[in-house]
Amino acid sequence: MSDATQTPQSAINPRWQPLSAIDRRVLGVLAEKAKTTPDIYPMSLNAISTGCNQKSNRDPIMQLEPADVDESLDRLRQLGAVGIIEGYGRVAKYRHYLYEWLGVEKVELSVMTELLLRGDQTVGELRGRASRMDPIPDLASLKSILDSLKSKGLVISLTPEGRGHVVSHALYKPRELEALKVKHSGAAGPAVAHRDEYADDAPSPKPRVSAVAVPGGVIISADSTGNLIAAMQRDIEFLRTQLTQLSAELETVAADQRRLADELRNLKESLGG
Repeated sequence: MSDATQTPQSAINPRWQPLSAIDRRVLGVLAEKAKTTPDIYPMSLNAISTGCNQKSNRDPIMQLEPADVDESLDRLRQLGAVGIIEGYGRVAKYRHYLYEWLGVEKVELSVMTELLLRGDQTVGELRGRASRMDPIPDLASLKSILDSLKSKGLVISLTPEGRGHVVSHALYKPRELEALKVKHSGAAGPAVAHRDEYADDAPSPKPRVSAVAVPGGVIISADSTGNLIAAMQRDIEFLRTQLTQLSAELETVAADQRRLADELRNLKESLGG
């Protein structure tokens, strides 16, 4: 079932509530895969577990067992955020009901999904990451999306508006949310006067370094080093994404093989073999 075929029920009786870190990760994975790899959606327990533990597009990195994910799915089903889809042989498949559960629109769900998967981040980082699921042309467009999500109580600001403005979702448990606010309470420096945080993709502020020494006595400027590291990180992120997509495709092939084996066995039994 493609994510695009789901009809948003924007803000009609939303049922959301604070969730544990595992439950947030499971929901984020279901929403992400529905948008990025619809061919493997709805998802099996094993596929969801793999998605929860993948190294790319996740913060923090988790190592969940299928039993942990299974318990989470049971909790989320009771809350009405997840359901089981019949008609996929002996392997149970799961889908999310986040449009109705959160009361959000299509692109709003992409923003919420990225926040569920990575937590607190700058608006510039958020736009780049959420755009892999649904296009967000510029930061002005993201501003209207975030304003809508804030009005629904789903998104909060963690630092004052300005360059490097940090936001996150509001589905944390109370203690987590308080710790997150404390973490960012002194993190933001003075905002640049009259600057709109949506003016450009502003990453989180980082310490300035004038130069870096490398083996052989060569001195590389901070700008060159930063560019090199950024390029390497982009390459690594691309390779991780490709590996994730390949794993998803292998999961689909394996599911098809299991289904075919079941059909052949049933046919053999019906023929008295």
